Amino acid sequence: MVDIWWYGQSCFKVKGKNASVVFDPYDSNFTGLKPLKLDANIVCVTHDHGDHNNVSAVKGAEEGETAFVVSGPGEYEKTGVNVVGIQGFHDDNKGSERGKNTIYFVTIDEINIVHLGDLGQKNLTQDQIEELSPCDVLMIPVGGVYTITSKEAPDIISALEPKIVIPMHYKTTGLKFNLDAVDNFLKALGKEPEPVSKLSLSREKLPEELEVVVLEMQ
Repeated sequence: MVDIWWYGQSCFKVKGKNASVVFDPYDSNFTGLKPLKLDANIVCVTHDHGDHNNVSAVKGAEEGETAFVVSGPGEYEKTGVNVVGIQGFHDDNKGSERGKNTIYFVTIDEINIVHLGDLGQKNLTQDQIEELSPCDVLMIPVGGVYTITSKEAPDIISALEPKIVIPMHYKTTGLKFNLDAVDNFLKALGKEPEPVSKLSLSREKLPEELEVVVLEMQ
């Protein structure tokens, strides 16, 4: 069983049977969100902005160990978890406005998770789509301003064909950035899911058709 929790912005913890991964831990002073105190075997950082790169907030999962930090493209393996970092961009002009953004394809307990970070590309390239497939769980920014918008996100979803979509990087209580709320994204997909505190899933329990999961902020 794989468990997923959301902590606001693009920060998630994913815990499998023998290992755990944290994506994009934020600095609470930078975001206005509550301080993070997490532990994990692996930390994935999509880009070097204060709401994504606070690796000091994550200690190692094992006593005396530090978390293994991944902060760019490449292939990595740690405690049975496979991590592939793929080059992407924070804007729709090949990074000329806001820089590069690493997209992660993480396989943990036979579940393929794609974390798009602060994706600003309105469309993925064919190479990116192939490297990010097959996708079981897609973590996608929907708040616009610094990323793709709620209207652009459905095209990315169609390209990757995930089983489960988890929206992220949208307006929440306390957040200092004026992002769009998640409601517009849900309307664009015609979905009205009830927020849940945690997502638990296994290979056998993946849905047949697209499911949107809104996670409550921890």
